[in-house]
Amino acid sequence: MSLRHFAVLTCLLVAGCSKINQENYAKIGPGMSKLEVEELLGAPTECSGAMGMSSCTWGDQKTFISVQYAADKVLMFSGQGLK
Repeated sequence: MSLRHFAVLTCLLVAGCSKINQENYAKIGPGMSKLEVEELLGAPTECSGAMGMSSCTWGDQKTFISVQYAADKVLMFSGQGLK
């Protein structure tokens, strides 16, 4: 097993590899672009919206980050179960 394969396997086994964590949540701020948030957290689990407003969620029912956008800029955000 190569060092790279070992690192990937270790990352998969350790919950700290998730991008849905307190450290990344703390980096989100009002006015950030949707692209900046997706670069930080990856592709969202789900998004919805209308009339220039949207809401995207990363994670599941127990552990998630939710971001609300106005014109693709962060307006509000919240999180639950983050470590």
